[in-house]
Amino acid sequence: MKKFFDDFKKDIKFKSAGPGKKLTEDGSKKHEVVQSSSSSKNHHHAPSEGAQRAGAAALARIEQHPRPKVQTSQDAIRNQVKRELEAEAAALAEKDKAATAEGSKVPVRDPAGLSVSGVYFTCPLTGATLTKSEREAHIKEAILMRFEEDEIEASVMMVHTFNKDREKVKTAVDIISKYVENICKNPTEEKYRKIKLSNKVFQEKVYCVEGSREFLQALGFTSLMLPVEGQGKLILNKTTTLSHHQFIIVYLGLSSEEEEEFLVLLEHNPDALELMKERRDRLQRGEPVRAQLDRQPQAFKPSSNAQRFELPQEFYNLSAEELKKEQLQKSDLVEKNAMLRTKAMREKEEQRERRKYNYTLLRIRLPDGNLLQGTFYAWDRLPVLFGFVRESLVDGWQPFELIAPGSQKLQESEDVALAECNLVPAALLTFAWDAAVQADIAAAGGGKSPTLLKPELLEKIRTLS
Repeated sequence: MKKFFDDFKKDIKFKSAGPGKKLTEDGSKKHEVVQSSSSSKNHHHAPSEGAQRAGAAALARIEQHPRPKVQTSQDAIRNQVKRELEAEAAALAEKDKAATAEGSKVPVRDPAGLSVSGVYFTCPLTGATLTKSEREAHIKEAILMRFEEDEIEASVMMVHTFNKDREKVKTAVDIISKYVENICKNPTEEKYRKIKLSNKVFQEKVYCVEGSREFLQALGFTSLMLPVEGQGKLILNKTTTLSHHQFIIVYLGLSSEEEEEFLVLLEHNPDALELMKERRDRLQRGEPVRAQLDRQPQAFKPSSNAQRFELPQEFYNLSAEELKKEQLQKSDLVEKNAMLRTKAMREKEEQRERRKYNYTLLRIRLPDGNLLQGTFYAWDRLPVLFGFVRESLVDGWQPFELIAPGSQKLQESEDVALAECNLVPAALLTFAWDAAVQADIAAAGGGKSPTLLKPELLEKIRTLS
């Protein structure tokens, strides 16, 4: 519309300027040409004065009120993404609100029908419940906060937790231990109480390990700028001949000493040395701080859906694309089963199958029909499973048996991984008291507890859907 009025104004201005003229043309013809032009203009029905005023007013309104911006496809995409992110954030907030209902830290069942909403961990330093993506950053922050309470403990945690390469950690710990040993054996020797930061061994094997410098500073080492030995001294060859004046000039040019950063231990009294040995031992005994798997113990009422498991993505060690590929290859498994395979071939295939899972969800059917559920690592051992069950029972001191699918009896004394017992990614086990012990208890007049599970689990008992 604006372009139309611009063209309209230009046309009026052009026509009002009169006809064109050649430089060689006689000026006497000007009047005649103008008249002809005027007559021609009348034949083109030029806009009236009122129409021109209306057009000018409309153009002024357009210029004062610019046209709204036409939304492009990219703008539409951005708005759509923004709406989806806002909706996702609102859904997560609602989910977190439901998870903390009634003061419980254990997440509730996912509305999509999953048997468990996800895999969760507990920080051993703060007790916070974390998702898999949150645990590393949270633990690092918790360790750094420990410096206010105990610098030695925090720096030891840094060395063993922040560095993934265990061989590099061991090398750094050994070198630092050697520093301490040399100082304790030679407390008056100044050279053992100084560490040159530019030293190649220190740079490549100690300084590159996070937390190593913090630990040395916690031991009492202080950063100082010191002259470098051997710098600033004049060394003359015997055959060199210089005048007295020249010698003074050269000497003054080399006499200024260069400084470098050192870590220096200022104190070396006997009490400080003994404390240093104790702190060195703490460094050697240090272990990585790892988030502990939250088993999310949950009790369920008797249900025909006990063998129905719907697991979230975290339980699998495969991406969504890999899982889809595995599903498409199921037909190959039928053909393999029809083939004659050796025992070694079958065991190798089973091991490869087990490595697909990171975690396993286990349910234990109790004699009263109730179910006990917990989350485990796929490589957790059988004693871990028995310990979990025992801690959930009122009479956990009594011996019991766990029977896996296929009537396989599991033994607590066997140090076998759950994956090796074919209990991944999920399984339903059967609980049974030791018959001989139960007979002895009955003979002694002992009675059975009215409930098997502890009250805190029965308070939150649910029904499987």
